[in-house]
Amino acid sequence: MTTAAWPIAALLVGYPIWWALGFGGLSVIVLAAPMAVLLWRRRPIRVPRGFGLWALLLAGYLISALMLAETPPGTYGELGAGRIIGYGMRLALYCSALIMVLYLGNLTERELPQLRLVRMLGVLFVTTVAGGLLGVFLPAFSFTSPLELVLPEWISGNSFVRNLIHPTAAQTQKVLGFAMPRPEAPYEWANAWGSNASVLLVWFVVGWWVHGGTRHRVFVAVVLALAAIPIVYSLNRGLWIGLGLAVLYVIVRVGGRTRVALCGAVVAAALAFTLSPLAGLVTQRLDRPHSNDIRAFTISATLAAAGHSPVIGYGNTRNALGNHRSITTGKTGWCDTCGHPPLGSDGQLWLLIITQGFTGAALYVAFFLGAIRRHWRDRSPVGLAGVLVMGLVLLYMFVYDGLVTPLSLYLVSFALLWRNS
Repeated sequence: MTTAAWPIAALLVGYPIWWALGFGGLSVIVLAAPMAVLLWRRRPIRVPRGFGLWALLLAGYLISALMLAETPPGTYGELGAGRIIGYGMRLALYCSALIMVLYLGNLTERELPQLRLVRMLGVLFVTTVAGGLLGVFLPAFSFTSPLELVLPEWISGNSFVRNLIHPTAAQTQKVLGFAMPRPEAPYEWANAWGSNASVLLVWFVVGWWVHGGTRHRVFVAVVLALAAIPIVYSLNRGLWIGLGLAVLYVIVRVGGRTRVALCGAVVAAALAFTLSPLAGLVTQRLDRPHSNDIRAFTISATLAAAGHSPVIGYGNTRNALGNHRSITTGKTGWCDTCGHPPLGSDGQLWLLIITQGFTGAALYVAFFLGAIRRHWRDRSPVGLAGVLVMGLVLLYMFVYDGLVTPLSLYLVSFALLWRNS
């Protein structure tokens, strides 16, 4: 690896430092600047197939700014600093992620070996497991970051911004009917932790098991055993489903002795898990699907609002009138559970529909579906893993907001596929 690859190493391996400083998922915006400089110096710049779809997605988001001041029926709120900040931050993330993909795709194998990049993602998985364990055993851990100290209150006090810049170990929610912490360190939300953990686990196995020696494989086994603790305590059904489908995908796509060995490992792991105390927690979560009502309300309200601007959306999220239980809007002294998450907060698909209309959602889906179609025949470890991640992206868009950190990892995975071809 040469000095040209330092920005991606700083992003993936150095992520805990960014998180402690308060940048976390925003670190890709900071590092996009040196990536852009390195790109500019090596013109002409190669672009991947499907690049036009992402460019159109960005163009559509720019146009959607025309609707920032509008209030669709069934929602409330006026144009203010919070709405503008949210729009600007998402735009910066979309642009930075695109720069990162072009930067990675234009580095040569000598400058950044493919295996080195995969192993960097594996290092970030270990960081993710460590953060998850912190959230399980020290859920109250949090601190004021340096970035939070220097930002003016009107910015740092915004709820969206605060989630990004204020490091916390866990997010406390009443998923089981009582307050219980869900791991989120070193990311911005508990759901972001779940999405990132599953994507990084795929690359961790490829880099340190498939391409590793005996010592590497022992290390992988230990880390995966530890990872089971925060994965279960995350109470994250989307993560559990994603991991189950990932195992099924690998079993179907590999053959011979590898398939037999994998099936044996899955059976052994399932038996060990069933006999462990973690199994009871999974059963409790499956018996309490109360979040389904919240999601159903938010999704239906999102679709209803987006129907009034189906082509370009509204540029940012909106707040719905009422919630799934009553017509009350927001918390009150007599109803502290009233109110509702912003429209579009229950998955990247719904976020795109409210912010960029059905056009933006279609472009996003087409971008990742195109990657699967082009690389399906690549049966190398990176090819199989990359296609799997693209499939997880399309699954998670129904339940996870792809911003902030998940989008960066999705597009690093896309870049790995591109480089592999």
